[in-house]
Amino acid sequence: MNATIERLLGHRSIRKFTDEVVPDETIRTIVACGQAAATSSNVQATTVVQVKRMVTREQLAAFAGGQPYVATAGAFLVWCADLRRAAEACRRTGGDFEPGMTEHFIIATIDVALAAQNAVVAAESLDYGICYIGGLRNNPAGVAELLGLPDQVYPVFGLCIGRPAQDPEVKPRLPIEAVLMQERYDEDGEEARVAEYDETLARYYRDRTGGNKESHWSIEMRALVGKESRPHMRGFLDERGFKMR
Repeated sequence: MNATIERLLGHRSIRKFTDEVVPDETIRTIVACGQAAATSSNVQATTVVQVKRMVTREQLAAFAGGQPYVATAGAFLVWCADLRRAAEACRRTGGDFEPGMTEHFIIATIDVALAAQNAVVAAESLDYGICYIGGLRNNPAGVAELLGLPDQVYPVFGLCIGRPAQDPEVKPRLPIEAVLMQERYDEDGEEARVAEYDETLARYYRDRTGGNKESHWSIEMRALVGKESRPHMRGFLDERGFKMR
């Protein structure tokens, strides 16, 4: 065990921040660490929009379902998958850009996730707290218009960064045996491992809320994958040029 591993295993989402603003130079360093992440074929399909204006941040908070920490964190970044830059490079060098390729969409989206997680590790190493904001996809068209995102660019998620004003416990994860498999996918014992995790997470929620939350992972998955989830994303991506073929 070393300091890096301890910090990674101690990750928490922070939703209450002090009034301290994250300096621009620190943001540049954090985003540069994101740029250093692996990127498929060196596409570097990540663009980050730092939002400082409070009126814009409040609008983004509303788009995200009323999450106030979008406006109150020391910094707020919108991480975008960006194929426009590569498309323009293709055209400038005499090529014909092929829009709507599913593989290109996957490459861009993965690039953003890898870069953002690198940035998160950098931010946490500086004792900042973070919270990903996938809720921006509640209204991706509104976010795109507000930030002036062109075609072939879409907002994947937001990221709050700031000094923590809370000290929550680490949320338990699935047992490693449920995730790490050897040689082949192994379904044997999965139900028992998930049942064990459900009990662990239920205790975590009861302890964290003083008994006011009764839930566990399987119930949460029923709520998530047991219904349509942001069905507008298909049409939005199609309009942005991500036509998936």
